Amino acid sequence: MPERHAEVLIAGAGPVGCTAALALARAGVSVIMVEGCDTLPLELRASTFHPPTLDLLEDLDLTHRLIPLGLVTRDYQYRDRTTGEAAIFDLGLLSGDTGHPYRLQCEQYKLTQVVCEMLKDYPNAQVLFGREVIGARQDGDGVRMLCFTGEQEELYTGRYLIGADGANSCVRKSMTVRYEGFTYPEKFLVLSTPFDFAAHMDQLSNVNYVADPDEWCVLLRTADLWRVLLPTVPGEPDDKFLAPDYAEERLNAIVPRDEPYEVVHRTLYWVHQRVAETYRLGNLLIAGDAAHINNPLGGMGMNGGIHDSIVLAEKLVAILREGASDDLLDVYDHQRRTIASEFVQKQTIENKERIESLDPDAQRKRQAEFMRIAADPERARAFLLRTSMIEAWRDSVALGQS
Repeated sequence: MPERHAEVLIAGAGPVGCTAALALARAGVSVIMVEGCDTLPLELRASTFHPPTLDLLEDLDLTHRLIPLGLVTRDYQYRDRTTGEAAIFDLGLLSGDTGHPYRLQCEQYKLTQVVCEMLKDYPNAQVLFGREVIGARQDGDGVRMLCFTGEQEELYTGRYLIGADGANSCVRKSMTVRYEGFTYPEKFLVLSTPFDFAAHMDQLSNVNYVADPDEWCVLLRTADLWRVLLPTVPGEPDDKFLAPDYAEERLNAIVPRDEPYEVVHRTLYWVHQRVAETYRLGNLLIAGDAAHINNPLGGMGMNGGIHDSIVLAEKLVAILREGASDDLLDVYDHQRRTIASEFVQKQTIENKERIESLDPDAQRKRQAEFMRIAADPERARAFLLRTSMIEAWRDSVALGQS
């Protein structure tokens, strides 16, 4: 059986695995990152980079490479679908708190492409595709990871293993760690179209959370497309929601058109709120969706995962290059699991509740409160510190120092 070795093994070449690989490689740590797909996935998944994430990625020489690939978004809004009222939140209020007082709308696959290209300059880093992780375990003071190429099994050994292999993480399952939480009864449907909603809806921002007692939605713009996120009715067959006529009906309910909508991509998926009971078992570690998952409202999943990877990489560099104790990995677990449990889960559940009220009167009152907050710079900044994840990152840093 072929065998390969590196100080740190990484399962999964998504944004979390790639960020960890780059941070480690730049510090001189040997890394092998494996990806089950034959090439980098080009799925239209997460696409929002929050201000603290851009600050952190700047330290890895990444932010300036991503900005030309995305769309700088300086405000976002909570909108009443019935009245068209919009509470617009100006991220410029955070100019004293971050070097990037805006969101960057940039699909996650662009980050992974940029990072994998950068990793070619590091002889201590390998990125291997077409290798599905099928097992992982602690082995004395190190780890062993078994992969399948479709033709043969390959063994990888190292000092540490980072499972960044998504919500169905093989690494987490190998650790026999419970993934605690719940799954929403409805699936979410995402429709991507080149149709420019901003040309047909007054005061539309690039990111819009649109509340309505009958059917809420999210309208989100990237550099090339508009993405429309909608809830579906529980219990109905998937084929119904993925059919072209269903997409046409739903999009026409937002902006009626005589011509058919061009839908270039559609995704239907379950939505979960879960956190692993631990992020560490010896030298086996998890990060990103392998460790925590939440609904996409607010764009906190990928950002939280990138924050995981940067904190974890810093800890591993301190252990491997500076002689620090392995106890730092327990600090990582405490830092990042606390943020996922006490901030991200709470915030994303609230984000969903804010726009899905079935009571028209309650929705009117909530919209009026959003309008008052957005109009008050002090209250708006406090709100933005939470929703931009600046507050969560500061709390994470404080937990690491306690």
